[in-house]
Amino acid sequence: MRLMILLGMAVGSVMAACAQSPVNQLRPYDYQIEKNITVPHGAVVSAHPLASQVGAMILQQGGNAVDAAIATQLALAVVYPGAGNLGGGGFMVAHLTNGKQIALDYRETAPAKASRDMYLDSAGNAITQLSLDGHLAAGVPGTVAGLFAAMKYARLPFSKLIDPAIRLAGQGFVISASEAVNLNASKADFQRLNTAPTAFVKDLPWKAGDTLIQKDLAHTLMLIRKNGAAGFYEGETATNIVAEMQRGHGIMTLADLKNYKARERQALSFNYKGYTILTMPLPSSGGVCLQQMMGMIENYPVAKWGFHSPQAVQLMIEVERRAYADRAQYLGDPDFVKVPVARLTNKKYLASRMQDFIPMKAGNSTTTQAGVFPESEETTHLSIIDAEGNAVAVTTTLNGHYGSRTVVGKAGFLLNNEMDDFSVKPGVPNMYGLVGTEANAIAPGKRMLSSMTPTIVLQQKQALYALGTPGGSTIITSVFQTLMNTLEFGLSPADAVNMPKFHHQWLPDEVKVENDFPDSTITALQNMGYKVVKRSPIGRSEIIKRNPGTRRLDAAGDKRGDDSAAGY
Repeated sequence: MRLMILLGMAVGSVMAACAQSPVNQLRPYDYQIEKNITVPHGAVVSAHPLASQVGAMILQQGGNAVDAAIATQLALAVVYPGAGNLGGGGFMVAHLTNGKQIALDYRETAPAKASRDMYLDSAGNAITQLSLDGHLAAGVPGTVAGLFAAMKYARLPFSKLIDPAIRLAGQGFVISASEAVNLNASKADFQRLNTAPTAFVKDLPWKAGDTLIQKDLAHTLMLIRKNGAAGFYEGETATNIVAEMQRGHGIMTLADLKNYKARERQALSFNYKGYTILTMPLPSSGGVCLQQMMGMIENYPVAKWGFHSPQAVQLMIEVERRAYADRAQYLGDPDFVKVPVARLTNKKYLASRMQDFIPMKAGNSTTTQAGVFPESEETTHLSIIDAEGNAVAVTTTLNGHYGSRTVVGKAGFLLNNEMDDFSVKPGVPNMYGLVGTEANAIAPGKRMLSSMTPTIVLQQKQALYALGTPGGSTIITSVFQTLMNTLEFGLSPADAVNMPKFHHQWLPDEVKVENDFPDSTITALQNMGYKVVKRSPIGRSEIIKRNPGTRRLDAAGDKRGDDSAAGY
């Protein structure tokens, strides 16, 4: 058996067999990116090759997919600071071979001192910068609680799962060219929004090949290894978080941290042409919107029309438009608001949403509003499938790139800016252009609505695909398109995530396409009356396919970043 990525060997070198390599021999100074692999046993795909390597080694050492997911998330908190985190939150969806289906919600919550109008001025105008930058933008972190909530499904001791992250933080790792660019671009924000020196700022510009050492983060990780979740939510780390809040005029308290709880929810499951789609329920809007979009499209011959055909793309745009209109009106934290999920996903309702669809003619978001019932871009994703067929999809986030850009002094980790995912004022768009209503208004202890959509596809009760992506408001449409690319258009895992994507989110009323999207399809859409806007890459999808016959795994990391697959 051999790993598809091996730390400590030069890029391009021949990879040695390392089934016996202990974790403490990792040398994260040279690594190579593997975009596409086929392996017989277990596979991990994540946003960074070192994190994927850690997950693959945990699988080799007897861990299952949940063990690998925990270890990979911890490694990402070190090597991918833009989105990997201790100071953020996320969702885990898993299918275990014993039939257990898991949906773990460790989304951040609003602090107890948060209020509905906390980001409005005296005239009632939204001051959106307050929900984006610095201490006041942070929700109570959920990641660490989520990792420990997942431990009851793991096999290995937590110490083994966290040790690679401690080593990567304390001894450092070599950064890539893209990480150097991101750190340099954020230097002014790090200097402006922090009350203490951070590992992310140095006098000379960062460059590829520099070593990033995070001693404070290593210490925090060691406290978690020693004391469990209490090593983060209580004691020294909690005191550091609150001290940081006080220096920066934030509102998070020791009570907020101690009272945080991850929630295990019922996974959202629905049928699509014989496949079972397993995804995240509220407070993720992704699962509900995904079920809506696939329900609206199910009776159309999209496979016959073909991949990227004007007919198929137009239909997909229009179902995206309608799902996002409903998202804005109805969706929020189900612990705080009554959300009519059954009605939103009812087949008769979904058919009624498409009654005004006109083939080859652009819809209009002014006339297409949320449905009426009868009375009554920074995140990261990882996918894992192990040798037994257990599958895990995890999407986790700080919200914006590097979150609030505020590092907790003496603790070394970045805080999120997830408060911007609330509707700070009805009708006012957030950083991703999404609008909301009272359903997603700020309230103490409430979870802000999310777009994260970790998803698993089952065929005959066995995992077929594990997939997901970052990308803010584009997450849902990217997962939707990846599912269409595989289940309808028959694309390979690599093509399914790498081919050009498009996006429509109701408001603004425009179709966003990646720069390499086919010109012929763009022209056809424009002739139908659509406003088409080219934009930077959409998301960074990760996918693994388990082939039912051979049980071999095809894993693909997105071409849009340093995403990488590892396996054995």
